[in-house]
Formats: sequence, structure tokens, C-alpha cells
Amino acid sequence: QVQLVESGGGLVQPGGSLRLSCAASGVIVKIDAMGWYRQAPGKQRELVATITSGGSILYADPVKGRFTISRDNAKNTLYLQMNSLKPEDTAVYYCCARDYGWRAFNSWGQGTQVTVSS
Repeated sequence: QVQLVESGGGLVQPGGSLRLSCAASGVIVKIDAMGWYRQAPGKQRELVATITSGGSILYADPVKGRFTISRDNAKNTLYLQMNSLKPEDTAVYYCCARDYGWRAFNSWGQGTQVTVSS
């Protein structure tokens, strides 16, 4: 079992930056890919970015060029650097992990709120 704990959310003005962190614990060796999803009020959860153990990265179109996902395997931590934030980035951001052999992300954090507002 893998436990994920997000941190770093908060209130930021449009154009500002935030860095989210996700600390993983438990059976870390099982993890293949990790990622970030977000859910805005009244909307479905959507993909933000993912990164595999081999370093392959995928970004959703709305965040390309503004967000950067990275992974520090020595610290068992996933990051999401968010720049040029927009009000439409306001959402609860969730960290997730996928074990080897799984097709879907099977471990999820509790989420951290990001609010972009002036």
C-alpha cells in the first residue's frame, strides 16, 4: 500500500506561482507512474500531468508551458511547479500513483486546494 500526502496549496494572485509537493510512503518500490489531477467545483476530475519511472512526461493542454512535473526518487517526492497561474486553475489538486502492472492510478492523496484570485 502507498500513502500520498500533498502540500503547498494556497491562495495566489493571477500570474503568480505555486509549487505542490506529494510525499509518498509505504511500498514505494511498487510505483511505476505518478501524476497530478485536479477537480474544480462542479466539474469532473481531470488530468494535469503524469511522469513515469522511466521519465516520460505528459501534460494536459491547458497547462503546457506553464506547469512542470518532476520527481525526486531519493526523497520519494513528486512536485508540480505551477507558473503563470490563471483563475481557471482554481481546483483541488490530487497526487496519484500507479503500481507496476496496473492500467489506472490506484493510490490517491487527499488533495490540496489551489485558489487563483485577485
